[in-house]
Amino acid sequence: MITTVKYPVAVAAIFLWLGFVLAISFMEAWLKFRAPGVTVPIGLGIGRLVFSALNKVEWILAILIFINILYLKTAVFTIENVFFFIPLLLLLVQTTWLLPALDVRANLHINGQDVPPGNLHLYFIGAEIIKVICLFTFGISLFKFK
Repeated sequence: MITTVKYPVAVAAIFLWLGFVLAISFMEAWLKFRAPGVTVPIGLGIGRLVFSALNKVEWILAILIFINILYLKTAVFTIENVFFFIPLLLLLVQTTWLLPALDVRANLHINGQDVPPGNLHLYFIGAEIIKVICLFTFGISLFKFK
């Protein structure tokens, strides 16, 4: 069996992106609160810093993927690429709405103010789950088995 990869840079970037999201969103995010001496305000401060950095890394990887697809001069808007554009759209929503809204809530909590209940974390987790599924599916779809 011969395996070929149509977009080698994209495949590397996809699985790197997938690894970052899995490691940070599904491991670091909740583990930091279990460390001795880490209070909720300290954990939230760390989380804001880490998720801001993750967001920047995600944009760099998404741009690399998009450039690799464009560079090979193939159709960009295909049914196969939907699994790339869904995480891209979710990343846009996270960057423009979810992360800023979560930052406001974190700042309120860090400053000792009351934080009203909300579902923003659930929306963020849902977006991360969808991103992981789509990125994995898209990454696998770029391998051609003969």
